[in-house]
Amino acid sequence: MRFMSLPAASASTVKNTIAAVCLGAGVLASQLASATIVQFQTVLGDFEVNLYDKTTPKTVENFLAYVNANAYDNTIIHRSVKDFVVQGGGFKYVSSDNVEAITRNAAVVNEPVYSNVKGTIAMAKTGNNPNSATNQWFISVANNAANLDQQNGGFTAFGEVISGMDVVLAIANLNRFNFGGNMAELPLRNYSSTDYTNKKPLTDSELVVIEKVVVLNADPDTAASLNPVKNTLINEKKSSGSSGSLGLLSLLALGLLALGRKTLLNKA
Repeated sequence: MRFMSLPAASASTVKNTIAAVCLGAGVLASQLASATIVQFQTVLGDFEVNLYDKTTPKTVENFLAYVNANAYDNTIIHRSVKDFVVQGGGFKYVSSDNVEAITRNAAVVNEPVYSNVKGTIAMAKTGNNPNSATNQWFISVANNAANLDQQNGGFTAFGEVISGMDVVLAIANLNRFNFGGNMAELPLRNYSSTDYTNKKPLTDSELVVIEKVVVLNADPDTAASLNPVKNTLINEKKSSGSSGSLGLLSLLALGLLALGRKTLLNKA
């Protein structure tokens, strides 16, 4: 059985059109934040993230609910777009050629306080619904402020990578393969185009598995020295010629690739 035939009925994934544009220094203001520290333990190494407890409290609470329930254990990075994002939090590895969608909690209110610059973690959402984030998250591997800070009410950046960004970039640099549906941009290791052509079954040896996400320090004041970039674009009026919304398409949507490689998928 080929991986593309996996059931995807209750999954979530995000697809949105985005152009990653570098903003000039001084355009965005900074603001102090405090944060709980969590560690993502992956098959390619670990990375640590500070969460903005004080300024995006609902989103952090939502994320930590999944962490504390071990919901992110043995989940996979199911989407990667070059110079854009790596995305996870939606699907758990079960066995060869078999993943399943993790159970989603109620959606959380949007808190677009900070900018989606490189190294930030944010929540994926469904299209045209700012308050629809549940379990899926993504890490920006480029400066995505120009569109993500405004689209769909702005994407809530609720933390930043403080250690192990090289691991995130290593994941982002893996080859991607199209297994259809929510796995249309699946990053794989130890997997070649020949393997893909020959329909080689996928196991955890090829998938990018997040073995566990753990809280290293639950003190909400562990990162008082952080100066995350503030989202100053959220209240600006978009020009009438602006193209594309970064709405997250449904899990069963077809033709995701036709929307372009710089789209951020959240499947709800």
